[in-house]
Amino acid sequence: MNSITDSAIVAALGRQLNRTVARQQVAASNLANLDTPGYRAQDVQFAETLDASLHPAVGSSDVPILTETAGVAIRRDGNSVQLDREMLNMTRAAGDFSAAQTALAAKFRLVRYAINEGR
Repeated sequence: MNSITDSAIVAALGRQLNRTVARQQVAASNLANLDTPGYRAQDVQFAETLDASLHPAVGSSDVPILTETAGVAIRRDGNSVQLDREMLNMTRAAGDFSAAQTALAAKFRLVRYAINEGR
């Protein structure tokens, strides 16, 4: 039976924070290239990134896997960035970051409480 340890919880929350930061960076990069002719919007591939973080290979890094955004309209200048979509992606990533940060803060409050009450 697998047991969930404190270090596993903290590591998982850390990975979640890193993934949400990566999603915000990709959305910001897409927004920065909103008017760049020929630029194709990118997305962080959730399934592949999750699989890589759950089953890390030797020497692998925590770099997100990026792909071109599928199913979006391409403008006449060849750009596929959509302002509303990118703003929604940034908002979702910010919410996910806040949730992971709140859980991590609660975990450390429990540790601090255990230390202070032990006196």
